[in-house]
Amino acid sequence: MVKINGEEWNIAGKTVAEYLATTSYNSKRIAVERNGDIVPKSQYGEIVLEDGDSVEVVSFVGGG
Repeated sequence: MVKINGEEWNIAGKTVAEYLATTSYNSKRIAVERNGDIVPKSQYGEIVLEDGDSVEVVSFVGGG
């Protein structure tokens, strides 16, 4: 199980990109942190999520 934004998901073995493809996140307006480290956007397709990982996805909202 992978914890994403505090919720458990059965997505171990998927890449960050594969997970994000199943969501409504705008990949240009998010940051992904895995186990306390920021994941560079260029590595979303390479980083494989593993059991016990903790992931935070943060969306940036524009405005003024």
